[in-house]
Amino acid sequence: MRKLHILKPSVNSMAVRVFVRGAGLEVTEIDAWGHTRSPEYLAKCPAHMTPMLEDESLPRGALWESGAIMQYLCNKHGLDRFYPADPGRRAMVDSALLYQTGTLYPLVSRATYPVLGFPAYPGEVGASDASDAEKRRAQQAAIDAIAEPLDVFRSFFIGKDEFIGGAHPSIADIRLASTLEFLGAIAYPLPAWTKTWQAAMESTLGKAYSEPAADVRGYIQHVKSKPA
Repeated sequence: MRKLHILKPSVNSMAVRVFVRGAGLEVTEIDAWGHTRSPEYLAKCPAHMTPMLEDESLPRGALWESGAIMQYLCNKHGLDRFYPADPGRRAMVDSALLYQTGTLYPLVSRATYPVLGFPAYPGEVGASDASDAEKRRAQQAAIDAIAEPLDVFRSFFIGKDEFIGGAHPSIADIRLASTLEFLGAIAYPLPAWTKTWQAAMESTLGKAYSEPAADVRGYIQHVKSKPA
C-alpha cells in the first residue's frame, strides 16, 4: 500500500491530496505533523519534507516534492488527462510546475508565512535578525511582486484554454490552485480571472478538491481568528 505523508495545512501537501483523489488512486495518508525530524522519517526522507510518498516501486522507496510525486504517479498509471502525453502540451505543464516552484511559490511563502506562523527559509530577511520594520518591507515587496507571475499564468500558460492542461485540469493547474489558497491569509486581491478559474477547478474536481482545500482554509481561518 502506498503511503502519503502530509501536513494538512500545507498547500504543497494539498496539491498531491487533490490529485490522488481526482485520479482515484488508492493511497494511505499519514499526518506527519511533528514527525518530519524523527529518525524513522529521516531514514526515508533525509530532506525532512512533505509531502513524501512511500512506494516500493521507487528506486529508494520514497519520493518528495509535490510536482515530482504527481508526475511519477501520472507516468506510472498513464493518467494523460492530468499530464498530457503530447510532448508540447506536457512541456507546458512541466514549465508551469517549475515556474511555480522557482518564481511564484517563493513570493507566496514570503508574503504569507509570517501570517501563517511558518518559519522563513534560511538566508531570507524573515529568518534574519533584521528589524520588524525591515521584515514587513520585505514581506510587502513579495506581495507586490506576485501580480507579475500570476499574469504570466493567465496570458501564457492558460491563454485561451480553460486550464493549463487544456480542457481538463492538469497537475500544474492543481499545484497552482493549491498555492493560491495561501493568499487568503493576507486577503490578497486576486484578479477576477483567478476567481473564475479557481471556481472551474473546484467545480470540475468536486470533493477531490474541496475536501483537502477545507483543511488549508480551516487552518487559515484559525490563524486569522487569533488575537493580533
